[in-house]
Amino acid sequence: MSDRSVGRMAITPEGLCGFEYDAGWLKDGFSISPYYLPLKPGLIMAKRDPFAGNFGVFDDSLPDGWGNLLLDRYLQEKGIDPYKLNILERLSLIGSTGRGALEYRPDKSVATSDEFLDFDRLAKEATQILESKESDGSVDLLYKYGGSSGGARPKVFAKIDGKEWLVKFKATSDPANVGETEYNYSLLAKECGIRMAETRLFEGCYFGVERFDRSPKGRIHTISASGLLNANYRIPSLDYSLLLKLTLSLTKDMEQVAEMFRLMVFNILISNRDDHAKNFSFQWIDGSWKLSPAYDLLPSSGFNGYHTTTINGKGEPTLVDVLALAMEIGLSKQATNQIIEELTEKCNTKKMLKFRLK
Repeated sequence: MSDRSVGRMAITPEGLCGFEYDAGWLKDGFSISPYYLPLKPGLIMAKRDPFAGNFGVFDDSLPDGWGNLLLDRYLQEKGIDPYKLNILERLSLIGSTGRGALEYRPDKSVATSDEFLDFDRLAKEATQILESKESDGSVDLLYKYGGSSGGARPKVFAKIDGKEWLVKFKATSDPANVGETEYNYSLLAKECGIRMAETRLFEGCYFGVERFDRSPKGRIHTISASGLLNANYRIPSLDYSLLLKLTLSLTKDMEQVAEMFRLMVFNILISNRDDHAKNFSFQWIDGSWKLSPAYDLLPSSGFNGYHTTTINGKGEPTLVDVLALAMEIGLSKQATNQIIEELTEKCNTKKMLKFRLK
């Protein structure tokens, strides 16, 4: 966004955020959240739910899961009660370190530009924090590298060989080889025609993915489906039917709709059921909205064991449900059958397909 001022935020005594676009941005900018922050003059107020008075696009910038735990621990060690901070104070702590292109002023973030990381050390420290044990003074270091990260698993942002990466560590309930598993599924996804950023396995066990919200030209504005639709990502709140329609509405491109459909089929085949509303994103690139590269693709349990994003209203879909969504969004029978057959073959899961999509 070229360091331009997008707008101003304020918060009411009741904790509701208000936002107003800057006059300069109104002249030649774009809506950073088309459905809830249309590009128009005047004050726009957020609703109480589902983001406790925040707008979805700004809630995307805030950490959740691991990032929240790390932030709270960091603040407590500094003698600050994290539970007394309002939304604007938390966004100020994110400052210029968050995901996507949005930055917040005043900037009270803490970051490091170091390229070297001792992943084994950070993984050990992350485990101690998850187990509520005393660390040996590395909370500051972990916060500098991962204080604005989202998701449940511990992770850090790292600069390696001139590229920016997101590197994940094992959570308490994860198997020991979860990093290798996610890496292998990223390779399978690419074989299946799923567009992903570059992935690597660091030190044989830490899964890393190159950040797709960064480019040689600068930061890329990125917003999740959760942020776009004000959808609560902590509970089932979406159906793939809505995701497919959202993709068409934003991108105006049936090829990207087919890309979302392909991702849906892949998630079903590999039993990736933690497919919540923050695991799908869109980006503003060269003056138009595009589906972001896919991410967080590995077998996982969803809400009550079902897909968190339903398929034709079903948490346990059949082939009939998949075909119904293809027909509803206007995909041709040829394209639909090709995607299903190709992914079934490459995933080597013909029996699974009969079981899952019978």
